[in-house]
Amino acid sequence: MANHLDETRTAYDGVVELYASLFANRLETQPFSRAMIGTFAELVRATGNLRTADVGCGPGHLTAMLHELGLDAFGLDLAPGMVDHARQAHPALRFQEARMESLPIEDAALGGVLAHYSMIHTPPGELPKLLAEQVRVLAPNGLLLVSFFGTDGQVPVRFDHKVAPAYSWPVDRLAELLGDAGLDPFARLLHDPSSDRGFLDTHLLARRS
Repeated sequence: MANHLDETRTAYDGVVELYASLFANRLETQPFSRAMIGTFAELVRATGNLRTADVGCGPGHLTAMLHELGLDAFGLDLAPGMVDHARQAHPALRFQEARMESLPIEDAALGGVLAHYSMIHTPPGELPKLLAEQVRVLAPNGLLLVSFFGTDGQVPVRFDHKVAPAYSWPVDRLAELLGDAGLDPFARLLHDPSSDRGFLDTHLLARRS
């Protein structure tokens, strides 16, 4: 795991400004992602627990969006360069360096967790551990929105992401992992990507049992 984490951290630290510029529009050209995040925020507000973690927050653009949608949002990221950029870009919000498999959050504290394409670099055998950590920090009835690259196959597919090696997932298989972790997946959205990579852009919304 250490090698995978070190590689991912170093890769993202090397593209901070480019990555931030690519996502400066904050989903203005991605209506499906924007709709799912809006639905997620509405459901989190309905729980009465507004505290929400944007795990793998990168430059903080979605943390800011969650804040604007009425949530007490904060961002966590593995790459210190991303955290520094997010703090400068959004000084009113909180950002912290953290590993997704060991979140600096107390048990059952959050109304929501957003994982927007932030688990894609995790080797398949390690993903259950990450999902268990998301469940640990969620309060009962808390929401998790996980976005990832979906595939029509039967097993995860490793591919060369522009930043670091990544994996696409069969949607039903990832939904099963959410269930095994103690979550109830109750909504999904799949749509064709804007790129020619060939995977489906996929969003799963789940509630802690």
